[in-house]
Amino acid sequence: MNSALKIFCGNSNPDLAKSICSYLGVSLGAATVKSFPDGETFVRIDENIRGADVFIVQSTNNPANEHLMELFIMIDAARRASAKRITAVIPFYGYARQDRKDQPRVPITSKLVANLLVSAGANRILTMDLHAQQIQGFFDIPVDHLYASPVLFEYLKTLDTDNLTLFSPDVGGMKMASAYAGMLQVPLGFIAKRRTDAETVEAVSLVGETDGRDILLIDDMTETAGTLCAAAELLKKNGANRVLASVSHGVLNNLGYERLSTGLLDRLITTDSTPVKSDSELPITVLSVNKLLGEAIRRIHDNESVTGLFEIKGF
Repeated sequence: MNSALKIFCGNSNPDLAKSICSYLGVSLGAATVKSFPDGETFVRIDENIRGADVFIVQSTNNPANEHLMELFIMIDAARRASAKRITAVIPFYGYARQDRKDQPRVPITSKLVANLLVSAGANRILTMDLHAQQIQGFFDIPVDHLYASPVLFEYLKTLDTDNLTLFSPDVGGMKMASAYAGMLQVPLGFIAKRRTDAETVEAVSLVGETDGRDILLIDDMTETAGTLCAAAELLKKNGANRVLASVSHGVLNNLGYERLSTGLLDRLITTDSTPVKSDSELPITVLSVNKLLGEAIRRIHDNESVTGLFEIKGF
């Protein structure tokens, strides 16, 4: 495109937005995004974007509703400022777990969020590791859906795989776990779980080789770390040496950090799609997706294919 590339961000993950801009060699756009005393969100784009190709970087981590509202209003502000194209860059797409009507009288909120993004004025969506793949079909505008696997695999392939078994912490994650097991060329297993409430999970049984093995759990996200810690406890009861976990989105709350501090899970490997505490006392390794998202932004701006971003080096 001949139009200028402009990148803005809200308050959800400014460090990632700055890192993306650093990779691309551009300055982060100037914008005022704040709240009035009554909680209303105020947005002002502080530079000329008429005819520009605008990318707005905003995850929907806690507080999810506040960050979503910031994104809607920033898109509307950019549209009214005559931006040529507006792409919402959503590294972590919230409400993705509410993707179907699985009980009476409940909404499909991920579809509602998709409708609101389009109504606000988004022309394109760039996101990563959606919890439910079908959410791409909720949009009537182009969606570029990336995967964190190239970034995670670069780290995971440095692990000693001679004594490693890869596990899915639930049956629903078997497809993702199978793909990673194939890449790392290690045995695969899975754990059956029972959720007792929104914050508590009980691991019931497992299938796979554990005795004397190191275990790597693979999942797309963790919030309270309940599933991962319950799985780690069951695995260690069945003779596992160490239990590591790799997730695309570490949307951790206070309960999640508290559970990680117990030592049940020897290490959590995640990305900076949402802000994660870099506390040396917590067993967390954070990998940056700035190059992955930055390269996608560059290719979209230049009207190039993003297919190459799905390739994993060394595989």
